[in-house]
Amino acid sequence: MKIVHFSDTHLGFNDLEVLNDENINQREADFYDAFAQVVEQIKEIKPDYIIHTGDLFHRSSPSNRAITFALEQFKIIDSLDIPFILIAGNHSTPRTNLSSPILKIFDNFKNIYAAYNQEYKKIEFEHIIFHALPHMNDETKALSQIELCEEGIDKSKKNIMMMHCSVGAFYLMNEFGEWVYPSDKEYIFKMMDYVALGHWHGFGKVGKHENVYYSGSTERTSLNDKRNSKGFAEINLYDELQVEYKEINIRPILTKEIDCEDYENFVSNIDTSDTKDAIVEVRLTNLSVLQSIDIQNSEIKKLFADAMSVSVKRDFKQAQRQTEMMEAEAVSLEEFFLQHIKEEAKGEEFERLKLKVQELFAHYEEVCDDTI
Repeated sequence: MKIVHFSDTHLGFNDLEVLNDENINQREADFYDAFAQVVEQIKEIKPDYIIHTGDLFHRSSPSNRAITFALEQFKIIDSLDIPFILIAGNHSTPRTNLSSPILKIFDNFKNIYAAYNQEYKKIEFEHIIFHALPHMNDETKALSQIELCEEGIDKSKKNIMMMHCSVGAFYLMNEFGEWVYPSDKEYIFKMMDYVALGHWHGFGKVGKHENVYYSGSTERTSLNDKRNSKGFAEINLYDELQVEYKEINIRPILTKEIDCEDYENFVSNIDTSDTKDAIVEVRLTNLSVLQSIDIQNSEIKKLFADAMSVSVKRDFKQAQRQTEMMEAEAVSLEEFFLQHIKEEAKGEEFERLKLKVQELFAHYEEVCDDTI
């Protein structure tokens, strides 16, 4: 028996304000592309079942574009005649009862089984049971639903538990409303053939539990996630559990470092050969406060002209940070301007501008004199 497990597709996510040729946010398009890649691999793998463990959409009220894309892809999946079970995650669950759950749109698909009402749902087939536990806003209710799940176990069949939550504090995402699975109920995992998890965006087995896995997300919602590859899990339930990670191709996120103690040398020798169409984070390290004034972000971004997006982070010298900040504050604004002009202008031009600056600051001091 073969199962494809994927999760946290966050359809509708957008970021960075970069538009593609179709005037769609490029990051939003990246998330659609990642989902489509999984669907293409599902066609090749031909699993017996497909499961998705939450956060299909990035928002509980997704855009028309996100909904339209999802319906198109689910139509393709439905045509494969493979049962597809999915649960709601915290991003796809309304915070109040006034909104209708978005996963309800899949109720009329022949092969799609969705659990979304913050209630346990038992989805049973001839040889296997899927115990679907969607995101729960209420921890007390969540406990009662876990107990229903335990009661629904049938040892004569394969049992798959599906949840969107953190199993232990390590897997918290620091998001609003995330649900932590109670540790005193982890004994239930041993009764399952496989526990499929969503919420944590990295693939991996959970602690001591040999059959509990996060499949990870299919794209990156944060630059902090750049170390994780993206993909899905292929599960084989034969004599023993086999879990294989399948990577997909997504836009690279790269970090480039420029040591400002040797700024010119680092800038002239920095490797940009791998940054085409990438999201690049440039870290300026060992930076002095006064040096930071001279280094413009626009100059840094020109070094990576082929990148999709470039952000600049500034890491100041730790030992000298406080001293230099005090020194910078001690320099009057007038002196700072004069020093800057002196670097740009020479001779008579500097003297002319110097007089202008002194006149302006003298006028400023008269207007702002608190003693008057």
